[in-house]
Amino acid sequence: MPVAATPMPEAATTAAPADVDPARLHAEAAAALQALRAEVLPCTRCKLHHGRKQVVFGEGNAQPRVLFIGEAPGAREDATGRPFVGPAGQLLDRIIQAAMGMQREQVFIANVNKCRPPDNREPEPDEVAACLPFLRRQVAILKPQVIVALGRTAAHNLLGTTVPMRALRGRELRYEGIPVVVTWHPAYLLRDPSHKRETWEDIKRVNRLLGLPEVPPAS
Repeated sequence: MPVAATPMPEAATTAAPADVDPARLHAEAAAALQALRAEVLPCTRCKLHHGRKQVVFGEGNAQPRVLFIGEAPGAREDATGRPFVGPAGQLLDRIIQAAMGMQREQVFIANVNKCRPPDNREPEPDEVAACLPFLRRQVAILKPQVIVALGRTAAHNLLGTTVPMRALRGRELRYEGIPVVVTWHPAYLLRDPSHKRETWEDIKRVNRLLGLPEVPPAS
């Protein structure tokens, strides 16, 4: 789908009607996620299933305010079945805690592709095409207030664009009506820490969209 760049308000909030039971909504979302997970785990839609150890479905709150989307699992994620648990995941955890004042359990973390590509290469177009419907269904169930696309590959595949990262960062983007903030992948930040300040600015945008107070940079 094409990138949407229509103007949007800085604060995006959603609230259930007064007569809707929040606990029931959460239980329904959790059940829908479990049903989708059961469908994804035995998936053989693309060639990546041949070399995987585990499908990495994603994890977190069934009704998150923020959904983080990466590219695909790495070696540690493939071994554990959990997203972002290696060094890049540890950095992402610190970003969530220090820059947002939240815990990992309060957000949802997923990838465009659920199986690890060989040697951590980028997922190929046919592999993305096979797995993207699962991500779209995850988004529909989770209904996050903000999506954070981590890195070029995630942003391009989610938004259906080839616009360079530097042009996507800071733009007002939407996916299915949900604001999308594009920032650098934590693995890239580990290779080039000079972009951490830019990531901090991106997360400040997420906080503004959520109506959260600004968290000062860690010393």
